[in-house]
Amino acid sequence: MSDLHCPATVLVARHGEAEYENDLVSDDGGSLTTAGRAQSLELADSLADRNVALVYSSPMARAVQTAEIVAGRLGCAVRVREAFAEVSVGDHEGEAEPSDPLAPVLERWRAGDLAATVPGSTSGTELIARMRAGLEEIADLHRGETVLVISHGQVMGVVLPYLVANLADDHGFGRALPSCCPVELSIDADGWCCTGWPEDEQ
Repeated sequence: MSDLHCPATVLVARHGEAEYENDLVSDDGGSLTTAGRAQSLELADSLADRNVALVYSSPMARAVQTAEIVAGRLGCAVRVREAFAEVSVGDHEGEAEPSDPLAPVLERWRAGDLAATVPGSTSGTELIARMRAGLEEIADLHRGETVLVISHGQVMGVVLPYLVANLADDHGFGRALPSCCPVELSIDADGWCCTGWPEDEQ
């Protein structure tokens, strides 16, 4: 990424509340509930005075729907980027798991073992590199501007603390990010800084 004389502000928010076709483990995009749509509108209204230049989104349906609602309210465009997709369930696709099948790998990432890999999916190192590249690309494109990224709870919780200098690497573990409440990041020539992290969802 080139030197930033005018720092970008990047707001990263989890998509609105969603529902899914079944209880099987899946990367299915899901669909926003009525509450999720309302959350998306509330997010847009909360950003009305932030002059958001563009809304970026994960390709998963629940994120795209959120992004389109927010962008429609704010009067800006949506661009989809694979970099902001959720952690893939990999080989667990289609399983009827009673608990989160990613939990063992997430715990290893929390302990600093970023080489641990979700079977058929990705390692922590790869996940962080993917999202870092996406965020740095848009920060470079939007110097001096504010942009919004709609992403997902797990990938945000894992990656964002690793990117910034002022949070512990495990800050996002065990802290469920509320829907449509953005983490605020700024970036300049010295790197990323977190200037706002939502309260834990109770």
